[in-house]
Amino acid sequence: MSAVRTNTTEFRVPEAVNAISQRSLGVGLLFGVASLIFALVPATREQFFHSYLIGFMLWLGVTLGSMAFLMIQHLTGGKWAMVIRRQLEAAMNTMLLMAALFVPIAAAGIPYLYNGNHEAVGGFSGWLHPDPADKHLVEMSKSYLTVSGYTGRAVIYFAIWLGLAFILSRWSAEQDHPPVRNLSPRFRLIAAPGIILYAFTISFAVIDWVMSIDPHWYSTIFGFIFIVGECLSAMCMMVIIERILSSYEPMASLLKPKEVHDHGKLMLTFVLLWAYFSFSQLLIIWAGNLPMEIRFFTRRLYSGWQVIALGLVIFHFAIPFLFLLSRPFKRNPRSLVWLAALLIFMRFIDLFWYIEPNFHKALRFHWGYLLDLIVPIAIGGLWLALFFRNLRSRPLLPVYDLHAQEFLEYVGAAHD
Repeated sequence: MSAVRTNTTEFRVPEAVNAISQRSLGVGLLFGVASLIFALVPATREQFFHSYLIGFMLWLGVTLGSMAFLMIQHLTGGKWAMVIRRQLEAAMNTMLLMAALFVPIAAAGIPYLYNGNHEAVGGFSGWLHPDPADKHLVEMSKSYLTVSGYTGRAVIYFAIWLGLAFILSRWSAEQDHPPVRNLSPRFRLIAAPGIILYAFTISFAVIDWVMSIDPHWYSTIFGFIFIVGECLSAMCMMVIIERILSSYEPMASLLKPKEVHDHGKLMLTFVLLWAYFSFSQLLIIWAGNLPMEIRFFTRRLYSGWQVIALGLVIFHFAIPFLFLLSRPFKRNPRSLVWLAALLIFMRFIDLFWYIEPNFHKALRFHWGYLLDLIVPIAIGGLWLALFFRNLRSRPLLPVYDLHAQEFLEYVGAAHD
């Protein structure tokens, strides 16, 4: 190994990030005030919580997906993640914000989300006030689907996620100080069970928070669809951030076409997994043709909602798939960043398609749908402000990590 590079000031985040953070905070506060006004008006309060759940799940997905990728990197090694490791950590460390943002749902949103909808296609009663004639749901609403169970399980989910984030972040902070050490064995000790805990907790969380909106419908692959979507969201966000930072040092020197190519390949992987899991869910339920299962799709493939479904097929799968097959495209950060932005938007559309048809019989424009944009933008502004604040707090590389030193040797020898 060549001489060890330990000048952490060389890897400081560029000052331009401060301006981005401040603008993000301004956008978050502006749209947050607008969202709060809608929340206080009785006529739009219910729609506010529908939109809030969409925005919350979108940005929680980026947070958890980043933590999942970080643990994967600690388990597998590889240079593909070293250049974005600190970005992944900064995203993971927004977990406390997401825990705080869940409080409005638990404190005030449950009656507006889980009370059922008798006006929707295949109307249904919710678990909060089940139809007395529905014996099974009545039993579930006394045992599992209860307000105390809902909030108690959420506390457990966030406790596990916050615990994992705290440990991974604290150990990483040690690598900003001498001596140069290889902490990979220690990271693997937490990352291996952490991946399993993440998969289990988010699967149960999306059952509680999204699937139970219609408590009569279930899908055994539902959790995996969300896991894949979260990982895709996180990688797309990393591609966007690395493109922003690549205009400045030190990222301009650290980011090479090979790493961009690797990130593009990961995007392609999760685009394909999302399509595979989503089609599998459709195929199995459609072939089974059971009333309680098939109505999920009859509600979302008719009455205007089929336009959203077709848009997901085209813009969440077909177009990204075709572009990501191209090696030159995946190695060009200026091209890849626009596709990453499109995919994050399509993640929002996917969540919209999962959640809103539970409350609306047909897809017809009404002013309430503007909240589906306003609230996620508000949450996103706050998330990005905290993300960039976290990113500024540490060097862009854990300099005293042995693998970081190997990466710096590779970067010094790499050629475009």
